[in-house]
Amino acid sequence: MTESALQVSVPAAVARKASPLAERMFGTVVPRVSVGLALLLLWEFVVRALAPAFVAKPTTVVMAIPRVIVDPAFQAATRATLVAVAEGLAIALLFGTIIGLLMGRSQTFERGFRHYVNGFYATPMIVVLPLFSLWFGYSGATRIATIIFAAIFSIIINVADGARSVPREFLEVARSFRSGRVRMLGEIVLPSSMPYLLAGFRLAAGRALIGAVVAEFFLSIGGLGYYILYNSRAYHHNEAFVGVLLLAGFGVGFELLVNWCTRHFMPWYRRDEKAN
Repeated sequence: MTESALQVSVPAAVARKASPLAERMFGTVVPRVSVGLALLLLWEFVVRALAPAFVAKPTTVVMAIPRVIVDPAFQAATRATLVAVAEGLAIALLFGTIIGLLMGRSQTFERGFRHYVNGFYATPMIVVLPLFSLWFGYSGATRIATIIFAAIFSIIINVADGARSVPREFLEVARSFRSGRVRMLGEIVLPSSMPYLLAGFRLAAGRALIGAVVAEFFLSIGGLGYYILYNSRAYHHNEAFVGVLLLAGFGVGFELLVNWCTRHFMPWYRRDEKAN
């Protein structure tokens, strides 16, 4: 009797342990993969049936990947774009965090800058490109300026919201220990605003990639944007799509990296939401 009960309980325990994984597979992974495969098949069939031979298809793009990734021109273009995005994001993160903290904790600063920040955030980056090209020339400096313009305002807005949401009790305790305003910003307000900062940085990274590509389109300077533009105009659509896939991969990879950092270095963030 006891052995039969144990034999029944062990599979039941295994089933209970495997149920979350199976639920995740069939609830999330399978629908995503199914929709992706359906879109790829639809793209393949429509292009083969209706489009000219030079139009890219999923099968020809996959076959072009090994050839493109070893191309020195493609590697140089990728390096130029990523270095520019990294430099622009670093500058935007530094000044965006400082301005956001000041806007969140100073009413005078917030009244003076709020409307300008919101207005520039809503301004399309393609509008300011002609101005930047006049100020900085048709060079990499214009690309850096466009990346900073595209990225900095999302960081400012999110950091300012995070600085305003700091619990009052934290600041009252700091004041009771005679902490200065600069020290409170660095040791209390900034750590409490870190989830908002990461959210703004996630948005800024996507906008920075867009800004870099748009600047390379407009300025015709070396980078992934110009590589895609040149190959599409030369009817090398497969090579151009490899560049598009690489940009999409960078965006998804950065999103996964930020989510991983949030889970491992800020486990307390949204803990209540996960529990529910």
